[in-house]
Order: sequence, then C-alpha cells, then structure tokens
Amino acid sequence: MSGGRDAGPGRGSALEVFRVFLGLGLTSFGGPVAHLGYFREAFVVRRGWLGDRAYADLVALCQFLPGPASSQVGMAIGLQRAGYLGLLAAWTAFTLPSALLLVAFAYGAQAFGTDAGAGWIQGLKAAAVAVVAHALLGMARTLTPDRERATIAVAGMILALLMPTALGQVLVILLGGAMGLAWLRPAGLGAADPADRLSVPVGRGAALAALGLFFLLLAALPLLAATVGGGLLQMLDSFYRAGSLVFGGGHVVLPLLQAEVVGPGLVDREAFLAGYGAAQAVPGPLFTFAAYLGAVQQSGPSGLEGATIALLAIFLPSALLIVGALPFWERLRAAASAQRALLGVNAAVVGLLAAALYDPVFTAGVTSTAAMAITAAAFVALAAWKAPAWAVVIAAGLLGFLVL
Repeated sequence: MSGGRDAGPGRGSALEVFRVFLGLGLTSFGGPVAHLGYFREAFVVRRGWLGDRAYADLVALCQFLPGPASSQVGMAIGLQRAGYLGLLAAWTAFTLPSALLLVAFAYGAQAFGTDAGAGWIQGLKAAAVAVVAHALLGMARTLTPDRERATIAVAGMILALLMPTALGQVLVILLGGAMGLAWLRPAGLGAADPADRLSVPVGRGAALAALGLFFLLLAALPLLAATVGGGLLQMLDSFYRAGSLVFGGGHVVLPLLQAEVVGPGLVDREAFLAGYGAAQAVPGPLFTFAAYLGAVQQSGPSGLEGATIALLAIFLPSALLIVGALPFWERLRAAASAQRALLGVNAAVVGLLAAALYDPVFTAGVTSTAAMAITAAAFVALAAWKAPAWAVVIAAGLLGFLVL
C-alpha cells in the first residue's frame, strides 16, 4: 500500500482489491455521499491508485448512470486496478458485510415477528421517516438550487403520487430528462486532463457487448416473467428492473422496490419498512436492502437462496453499465445535451424521493403521537447533532420497543 501513484490497469491483484474493499464494507457508514469520501481517502490520498481528476471523472460518470453511485465507483476502481476480477472483488467485498447483516435481520424478524404492532418495528419505521426526510433535504439543496429544477422536482413528485407504480417511476425519470434537455443549461463539466485520465482494460467490443446484454435483459425478463411465469423469473425481473432504473442510487431505490415487491404482494408493507429501517443501521451500500427482501419474500425462492438471487439481480445492471460505459465516457461527458438531461433527471429524482417520503414512509411510519416524537427526535439527531444514521436507527428501535 504505497503512497505513490500507480493508476495503470492491471497493476494490482484482485486479492489486494478485495482486502481494501472489505475494510471499507465493514466501516463505511453514512450513505453514498460518505462512501465517496471514504473512497477518495483510501484510493486517491492513501494509496494513489488513481488521481484526483480521474476519480472525479468516475464520480461524474456514475451520476449519469442508473444504479448505486458509490458501488459503481467501487466497481470501476476495481476494474481499472485488477481487471474484471478486480471489479468482482471490489463489489463482493464492499457488499457482503451489509448483505449478511440484513439476511440475519430477516431471519430474526421472521423468528420474532414483524407485525405492525411490534414496538421495535414501529420505532424502525419512525426512524426511516427521519432518515428519508434528511436525505431529501440534502439532495434538494444540491440538485434543485433554482426555480427551474425545483419545478421539475415538484412535477416529478406529483406524477409519482398519481402513478405509484414502476411505470410511474420510469415516466418521472423520462420527464425529468426531457425537461432538463429543453429547459436547463449545461452542467459545464469540462474536459479531463490527458495526464490524469482513467485507463481501463475494456475494449470497444466488450463494452458494446455489455451494453447489449444490459438492454437485452431489461427487455427480455419482463416478457419471460409474463409468458413463462414462476417466482424465480418474477424475482429476477423485479430486482433487475429496479437496479436498471434507479437514478441517484441510495434512498431513491425505495420507491422502485416498493412498487416492485409490495404492490404485487411479494413482501408485505410492514416487513418492507422494517427492513428499510434496519438497512440504515448497517455499513455499505443501501442496495443490499435487496438481500433482505429476497430473504423474506413470499413467492418463489426465499431465505439465503432468495437473498443471493435478489442481490445479484439488482447489482448486475450496474456492473454491465460500468463495463459498457467507461470506454465511451470521455466523449459522452463533453456533450452539452447529456449534461442538460442529467440535471433534469437529478431534479426529478428529488421529486421521486419526496413522493416516497409521503407514501409509504410517512403514512406507515408515523401512526401515533409517540411515533411522531421518535421521528422528530431522530431528525434532530441527524440534522442538528450530525449523529450517524445507524446509531439513530438503533436508538429508535430500542425506544420503540420501550414506548410503542
């Protein structure tokens, strides 16, 4: 782990990548923005695996792509360091700790019950209201700083509330992109320094194949689920589609997953919100919430098998997009039209999260004055006292056990 710069592709081993990312997977609390800070410290400052501008390029790329931004940045770092095995090692090590914890929580919840009247479940759901509200405010400050983008966000929220389905989420994203393209100014990302660009071991043919497979699965899985049927295909379709259509990552996965698994009855509402609350208390990517949902779902594979399938399905689109997009990133990031569309999409993401904050998070999480008190206390702890989300969620669960 030298302090010198060694950013060439294939210059490290997959085992080295796995070891570093495992440490991050065990300690990276705080959500995707915090993860990106941890990554910069670990890979730019401490190890010199890539330069600041190359790292900024990666972060900018992952804002254009659907999926969990921090996990995608990690995949890309693993890819440029140790090739395809490095990508796999980075994803596995960063994801595994939180996935295992959430699967354990799923088994515990099934053993002790997740009925709506359980006090600790109510406490977790009340905490989820505060966590999502805090995330929403932070995103709104950054992504909707002017009246045009605030308008796009509100339009997206209204459409999401009127169409609380997976199709509605897609339409919100498309509407945001179209309004951004027609209405907003370019982001002005600028050109990268030739001395500090990313170099990844992916050829144009492999990139095109990855992009082709991404779109093929996105189109074919719904058709197979509808014609062939079966719980396995329905799971693959639901989680793959959620991983393919979530722009912004992190908390934004909530409305899509809610539409995919609660609406069709694969997971009941109380179990969904309990798991979402628990997901705030573990390190690593929030997308590992899929492991919990796969373990508790009521149709098709469940338990450890269901968790594994759901986890692979929701992260596969991210891996395919990283492999497919990196070779073309320099050309894409210079296009003013892509920058304008991204600004609109990001504003629409704020609207999606605002709709999710109301339903299902607030309507199910604040069901009494005591629950509202826990929510308010949790929000103050997050926003004013800067308490970590995992500590707030644990405290809310214990408080709910005592008073609800």
